[in-house]
Amino acid sequence: MKIRSKFIGDRKFYRMLFGIMMPILVQNGITNFVNLLDNIMVGKTGTEQMSGVAVANQLIFVFAICIFGIVSGAGIFGAQYFGNQNQKGFRDTFRFKLIYGTLATVAGILIFWFFGGYLISLFLHEGSNAGNLEKTLACGKQYLRIMLIGLIPFAISQAYASSLREMGKTVLPMAGGIVAIFVNLSLNYVLIFGKFGAPALGVAGAAIATVSSRFAETLIVVRTVGRHVSDYPFAQGAWRTMRVPANLQKKIWLKGSPLMINEAMWAAGMAVLNQSYSTRGLAVIAGINISSTLANVFNVLYLSMGSAVSIIIGQLLGAGKMEEAKETDTKLIASAVMGCVVLGIVMAIVAPYFPNIYNTTDEVRSLANGFITILAIFMPAQAFMNTCYFTLRSGGRTIITLLFDSVFIWAVSIPLARVLTGFTVLPILWIFFFCQAVELLKCVLGVVLLKKGVWIQNIVS
Repeated sequence: MKIRSKFIGDRKFYRMLFGIMMPILVQNGITNFVNLLDNIMVGKTGTEQMSGVAVANQLIFVFAICIFGIVSGAGIFGAQYFGNQNQKGFRDTFRFKLIYGTLATVAGILIFWFFGGYLISLFLHEGSNAGNLEKTLACGKQYLRIMLIGLIPFAISQAYASSLREMGKTVLPMAGGIVAIFVNLSLNYVLIFGKFGAPALGVAGAAIATVSSRFAETLIVVRTVGRHVSDYPFAQGAWRTMRVPANLQKKIWLKGSPLMINEAMWAAGMAVLNQSYSTRGLAVIAGINISSTLANVFNVLYLSMGSAVSIIIGQLLGAGKMEEAKETDTKLIASAVMGCVVLGIVMAIVAPYFPNIYNTTDEVRSLANGFITILAIFMPAQAFMNTCYFTLRSGGRTIITLLFDSVFIWAVSIPLARVLTGFTVLPILWIFFFCQAVELLKCVLGVVLLKKGVWIQNIVS
């Protein structure tokens, strides 16, 4: 009974959890489901188109995670300021996100404009019978150039959405995301295949649809907040000046820079890891793209739980409720892991059938099936590691999160992948399995850090 009360909450706990998590879960779930449909639509046009878009999206993913790192670094303070009822501090963290998110976006546009083709080519290698490398490169470059237009509205919407979530107001970001999703899906159908008299633009149509959805989402969120500032007091006068107190900037950079660096290093590390796998041929890129697209749909549970942890635990720590934060965190982590045990089983059952949807080769389908099964096996462990990461982050332990997350991938996962792909004849599925399995070491580290309670601290008082 004692164990049950430690890991399982009462009705009040789950009402609170679902109230915060469900809008995030719905938005993420619909987003990833539509991304899956987008991926299938592009996949219907051929392996080269699907692979080119997959590689370009890997680069966009690195940029998106860098923006996430900036808003998260300030968001540590935002959640605790809100828990402390300090509106001025909360508003200043929002301005910080806008300023540095814009600067990062300009840098990202310049890098992708001048070096995008070179970066895409790093992922393209002979080694399988699937696809033409030159055509894949051309598709990837075309897609990436158009996607650059949508980076600025993406950065602005992330600044707003993160601040709203830190307040516990998760419905508006969900509403903006849902509208964006249906804009994206509708335009994809029309522009990729040339329906209703529109030209069939293929990958260019997919990019135009995504950019349009970015603008739609940003417009809805910004206009709604601007019209209802009494409900969102951080927006009151937020744009009158972009000055953020130097003392707060210093605090955010000291506590938040390890988190920002971590997000950038982790995203780059994932790109390098996938590039290592890609040395085994274009079929591997296509297989990983199919598997990761499906996995993203199933992963929404533990990703949404991570966001809930950062909001709930951050507010409790900011309010000085240390013991309640510790007890609540244990229940949140247990909920994420138990939920992902069920989802992992379902994902493994789906694995043999899902790749058949795509217009690609039997080699790609077979690899995708294997990748999906491996990801399903390790889903509960990923849930535990993700919620551990957000727990450490909510208490401002950003140096530890840097070591826990990105340093691990660069020091352990990437060297392992490089050695196995470059110096062994192991099949790629075994290599992928071992690179997933080595992360179980982080689970052991996570248990130790949680038990020690190193994350239990108030950083805004």
